[in-house]
Amino acid sequence: MIQVTNLTKTFTQSRGRTIKAVQDATFSVEKGEIFGLLGPNGAGKTTLLRMLGTIITPTSGQCTMAGIRSDESPEEVRRQIGFLSGNTKLYRRLTAREVLQYFGRLYGMADDLIAHRTEELADMLDMKDFLDRRCDSFSTGQEQRVSIARVILHDPAILILDEPTLGLDIMTCRTILDFILEAKKRGHCIIFSTHYMTEAELLCDRIGFIYSGRLMAIGTQPELYQQTQTNNLKDAFLQMADQDQQRQATL
Repeated sequence: MIQVTNLTKTFTQSRGRTIKAVQDATFSVEKGEIFGLLGPNGAGKTTLLRMLGTIITPTSGQCTMAGIRSDESPEEVRRQIGFLSGNTKLYRRLTAREVLQYFGRLYGMADDLIAHRTEELADMLDMKDFLDRRCDSFSTGQEQRVSIARVILHDPAILILDEPTLGLDIMTCRTILDFILEAKKRGHCIIFSTHYMTEAELLCDRIGFIYSGRLMAIGTQPELYQQTQTNNLKDAFLQMADQDQQRQATL
C-alpha cells in the first residue's frame, strides 16, 4: 500500500548551506504490516513521515500511497491516511467528543457515523471516563489517546504514527500499543516511528534503521541480527551506525 522510491529532502539554511535531512529513502509497506522506522532524535524520521503525509514536499523522489501518487493527488492521499505527530493538537475548550465530531465533519462523515466511530474508539482507546470532559483538563496520556482517535476517526487504510508513545506513562503506552496491534489485525498498513527498541521488537514485522537521514538497512528482526551478528535491535543498530560513520568519514 506504500511504495517509496529515492525520496530525498534537502533544506537550505542561511548563507546557502544545505542539509540533506533524508537521502534516497526507498522501501515499501504492505496491507496488514507494521513497518518500524527506528533511529535516534534528529535521524530524519519525522521529515520522512511528513513527506509521506504530504505535509512537506520532497526535493526529489516519489511516494505512492494506496495506489495514489502524492505529488499528483495530495488531497486524495490525505483521505487515505491517518497521520499522528508530536505536533498534533486538540482544541482545549472542546470536550473529546466534540473534538471528534468537529474533525469527523471535516472528513465529510455523517453525524450518525461519527457517533458510532466515537463510541467504538472510546472503547478501543479506553476513553469512556473522559469522553465528555474538556481537553484543557486532560493528562498527557489522555490528550494522546484523543489525538490518535481524531486521526483515525475516518478509518483510513494507512496509519502513520510518529513516536505515538513519547513521554507517556506505562499504562497509556500499553493501551496505545494494543490498539496498534489490533489495527494490524484489521488490515491497516502502519508505519510506526520510535527510538524505543523494546516497542520496535514488540510491534514491527519489518524495521528500517535510519541514521543521519539514510536508511541503513531494512529487514525482519532475524534478518537484521544475521546481518550484524547480534541478537538484539540495540546492538544491531549501533553496529550499523558505527559502520555508517566510518564509511562516511572515508568519502
